[in-house]
Parts: sequence; structure tokens; C-alpha cells
Amino acid sequence: MDKYQTYLIDLDGTMYRGKDKIPEAADFVKRLNEANVDYYFLTNNTTKTPQQVADNLVNNHQITATAEQVITPSLATAGYIKNMFGNEIEDHSAYVIGEYGLKSAIFNTGIKLNEVTPDVVIVGLDYDVTYHKFEVATLAIKRGAKFIGTNADTNLPNERGLVPGAGSVISLVETAVQHKAKYIGKPEAQIIDFAAQAKGFDPAQAVMVGDNYNTDIKCGLNAGVETLMVYTGVSTHEDIAKEALKPTHEVESLADWDVK
Repeated sequence: MDKYQTYLIDLDGTMYRGKDKIPEAADFVKRLNEANVDYYFLTNNTTKTPQQVADNLVNNHQITATAEQVITPSLATAGYIKNMFGNEIEDHSAYVIGEYGLKSAIFNTGIKLNEVTPDVVIVGLDYDVTYHKFEVATLAIKRGAKFIGTNADTNLPNERGLVPGAGSVISLVETAVQHKAKYIGKPEAQIIDFAAQAKGFDPAQAVMVGDNYNTDIKCGLNAGVETLMVYTGVSTHEDIAKEALKPTHEVESLADWDVK
């Protein structure tokens, strides 16, 4: 399929690289708008709220975006724990390692903060992570808390290069507790399933656009969604040549993709 009803677009490495613009990105989104094609920004960034993500796109990269078009693992994780606890969520508790974007999404569900015996420990990217936070999370999980990781990105592309991502933080807790987290963000299908339910689009008519095979493209593969690989970020042609499952489409930049 070359004509899609919905585009799910990655950010870091696809729309921008850290503070640096990707020149083709704004024009690509402009062409989607001109063609009246729906699009959402499906990011693994948990540090910002959807409004902050949209503001960054608009103000710093001149890319048309609203908060309602932003899907984050923070929102998907909040949805996951709401399904987990249902109407009794206010009777349950959580401990969170992460920035404001994650914490606001989680605690807006009504779940309570608990640093000793929480029902769930949620770990994401935290720019001020400390040994104490790791210690609290580890002890809580050892006491029986369910362990959720927002996303498995070991690195993030920015203007300085590839820096540590949420997966690097989560892996330290995994090592300490000796078992894996339940992951929500890309490459898990969970985040696309959440987006489709929340926004009402048909995954069979959607395409996942991204620069990272191990997160963006695998997310599409896991969710049964077609994929568009763009070589402006993490993955290289050499990386893709080694993979048995290829992206549905590959382009050097978004300027090469014809929005129908």
C-alpha cells in the first residue's frame, strides 16, 4: 500500500536531531496537511508533556502540530495502568523514576505516590537519576511491585550524537532486580494499539515512519503496521541489510516520499 489514511511519525532522528532541524521534515508535514491525511507523532520521549512536544515542533522546527497529535509512552503507560486497576486505581499506588512528562501522565490517573510498597514501579528517562532513586525502585520491585519500563531506547540522537536513553536507565534496575520490565513504548505493539484506540484510526490503513529500525520499524512490525524507513537518524543501510524483516518502504529523506 502506498496511500495511507494515517501516518505515525517518530520525532528524534525523523523530524529533528536534538536542537537541529531536519530540513525536509516541515515540508513533509505540510504536504500531509495539504493532502488532508491524518498524522500523529509517535515518540518514545517521556520527559515532556504532549503540549511541550507540540510547542517544540511548532516553535523550534516550524512543524504543524497540536498536543492532541502527540502520543507518548507516558500516555500509553497511564492507559495501561488504568486498564490494570480499573475503577479502583485511586486505591493503588506507584513509584516513578522519570521527568515531569511521565509523572504528570501517571499521577493524573488518580494513582497515589508510594515509595515503600507501591503496586507498580514505572521507570523512564530521568536526567537527574540518582542511586537513591534506583535503590527505592529496586527495593519496591523486590517487595512485589509490578515493574514497567516506558521504552527500551538505549540511546537517543541529538545534536551532540547518541546519548543514553530510557533503556539505559531501565536496564540498571533490571540488573538489580534480575528480571525484565514490562515495556510499553516502541518497539512494543502496545503503544500503537493504545494510539489506535485513543485516536480511532485503523492500523491496517496506517504507516509507521521512523529512523530507528530497532524501535520505530520493529514497532510497526510488531503491531502489523506497514513501515517507512528514513535514513536521517540512527539506522544505516548496513544495519537494514542485516535484517531478515525489511521495512515496507525505504527513503533517504522525507523529501523522497510522495504523499498521495
